[in-house]
Amino acid sequence: MAKDFWQRLGKSLMTPISLIAAAGIFLGIAAVLQNPSIVGETFINMTAVQSVIGIIRALAGGIFGNLPILFAVSISFGLARKEKTTAAFAGVIGFLLFHITIQYLLQANDITAATYSVEALMETGLTEVQATQTASQYESVLGIFTLRMNVFGGIIVGMLVSYLHNTFHTIDLPTAISFFGGKRFVPIVTTVSIPFLAILMYFVWPFFGAAIEGIGNIIAQAGLLGTFLFGFLERLLIPTGLHHILNQLVRFTPIGGVAEIDGNQVVGALNIFNTSLAQDSPDLGVMAEATRFLAQGKIPFMVFGLPAAAFAMVKVAYQEKKKDVKGLMSASGLASFTTGITEPIEFSFIFVSPILFIFHAFMAGLSFMLMDALGVVIGNVQGGVIDLFVFGILQGTATNWFWAVLVGLIYAPIYYFVFKTVIEKRRVLTPGRDVNDDEMDIETDSKVSEDKLGDAIVNALGGAGNIQSIDNCFTRLRLVLGDTSKVDEAGLKKTGAAGVVKIDETNYQVIYGPKVESIAPKVKGAANYHEE
Repeated sequence: MAKDFWQRLGKSLMTPISLIAAAGIFLGIAAVLQNPSIVGETFINMTAVQSVIGIIRALAGGIFGNLPILFAVSISFGLARKEKTTAAFAGVIGFLLFHITIQYLLQANDITAATYSVEALMETGLTEVQATQTASQYESVLGIFTLRMNVFGGIIVGMLVSYLHNTFHTIDLPTAISFFGGKRFVPIVTTVSIPFLAILMYFVWPFFGAAIEGIGNIIAQAGLLGTFLFGFLERLLIPTGLHHILNQLVRFTPIGGVAEIDGNQVVGALNIFNTSLAQDSPDLGVMAEATRFLAQGKIPFMVFGLPAAAFAMVKVAYQEKKKDVKGLMSASGLASFTTGITEPIEFSFIFVSPILFIFHAFMAGLSFMLMDALGVVIGNVQGGVIDLFVFGILQGTATNWFWAVLVGLIYAPIYYFVFKTVIEKRRVLTPGRDVNDDEMDIETDSKVSEDKLGDAIVNALGGAGNIQSIDNCFTRLRLVLGDTSKVDEAGLKKTGAAGVVKIDETNYQVIYGPKVESIAPKVKGAANYHEE
């Protein structure tokens, strides 16, 4: 049950992240188009054009400014097993009531936006530094003055709402009040329960927030070692899917850094980067502290290293399998190169070669450390060539983007040589190297036609009766099965699966890469699966 919860939580966190990644690209392009040193004064003086760009920049900034409620809704929706729309609605109610309750408690202690502004606190005798530190403990969320909890507030609200929803959405009430039963009861019980969570967090959060900030300080003081450990652990957690949790901790909590930007405290690496990018004159020093946990550390091994590893796997494939492996690795390498989606490549070796897996994790940690040491400033979350171009090259040489390319050019031959050598010397069974494995013909259209793909996957999963839940993230088909022992892994590989992960006796994942977005609806249709 614990594994199931963390898997579903990680998947739920990815919904707003996909929006953030897209919004970040728009924000990056807009920042370039409003930078006179890049586009020139003539373009800057085109009022109509700049007004449109300004709107785009404001819209993207608005998304980043309202991340807490996006996380509350996403987690309420994602962790709900049935009636997901009701859960999302309750998530909004819960989020608002949570912060309104905290605001009331603060007001009862004469803590308001007026009394706890920097200016007001300085009038009480505090120094500017002391006043700024005190005021930074609070913020306004959707116009509600509350404790500064950032996305953590949204996450805990979403978790409680989803629990209440899963517990009560089928409740039967006495006949006289039966109208309020079932899914209508969820917003009601949310309204009653959330204030107790808010009261608890009012007293607990100051200590919890201080603990998180302490961890952030330890990582910051660890310097390059802290950056290396993050990159190393982030790759080691890939098979479990829990790397999403680690990423969100550094992106949205003080573990990823704390900075003062335009008079406001901003916490979390991604928040700091995007807030800085939205300024008219971004402080590259502040951004560099944040980006050491972001896309720049991924670029050398995602854009250069893993595609080279994919090429090595093609080269060492047996001749009769080479054509099929080339098709698989070409698509997988292109996904890693352009968007930073790496799992189709990684799942072709991490379970068959611990040596290659540890090597890859080490090189990832080293990549993060080198980008930090070389002062590279490239943000966002994906790590593909799109991030390199938008947040590095287009932003100018001050980002030191060229170091990411130079290191990547060194990474490519290292990955190729190590993968080719280890696979051949250790006889690693990467795609196309097991002559008895007929299902290595990975190309979907060579084994299963598109119109039969859904049926083939359902049959390989043990039939529709064995499937209890179907969902997907960026690259994985996430399933709850009655019995995972009924799965035909060879059959799944014939449908184009790059790998599978058995979480426990019921939770199962199939790795398809970016094409999972089109595969999931086919599987749901073939299994006659409908979300209520």
